[in-house]
Amino acid sequence: MSSIIKQTRYSAEEYLTLERNAPYKSDFHNGEIFAMTGASRKHNLVSGNIYRELSLQLKKRRCEAYMSDMRVKAAKARSYHYPDIAVVCGRPEFEDAHADTLLNPTVLIEVLSPSTEAYDRGGKFAHYRKIASLCEYLLVTQDQPSIERYMRQGDVWILSESVDIEASMSIESIGCTLNLREVYDKVLDDVDQPEIE
Repeated sequence: MSSIIKQTRYSAEEYLTLERNAPYKSDFHNGEIFAMTGASRKHNLVSGNIYRELSLQLKKRRCEAYMSDMRVKAAKARSYHYPDIAVVCGRPEFEDAHADTLLNPTVLIEVLSPSTEAYDRGGKFAHYRKIASLCEYLLVTQDQPSIERYMRQGDVWILSESVDIEASMSIESIGCTLNLREVYDKVLDDVDQPEIE
């Protein structure tokens, strides 16, 4: 085990073997493994709310939504990541028979955390852009109403934003809409939540 700890570069196969047996999740890029940290209460609530809303809208359609345990491979970037939400429409393609590494996401969503925001906007988005099937990438702020959507149009990614609690964000490639009030349910105004007796 000590030789594995001292090793600084891994193949994708070595990473997957280690990852499938690890008690925690790690991202992988270009031979390096990066351990992931746990998420805050707000992060979990926002992610769960988005997953709930998309799952309801995708019911009885040929689309699947996955939460943060579905690994996504960006082959051309030589990287693996765990987006907060991944959606695939049509037949999902996986790296192997384990069916735990999605190759063809249609939409990826990241809920921003202070420790990961710069990477989600920069390096990770650069990796995701190399996934040919990816049509839209959403960045969701966890402590104020804000969703940024990047939509692929040819080789260009077009930004649109929704920043009001009464606003909504359309996810055109999967025919869904996120209402910010639902996304931030139980997150922003704890004082407005009814008391449970």
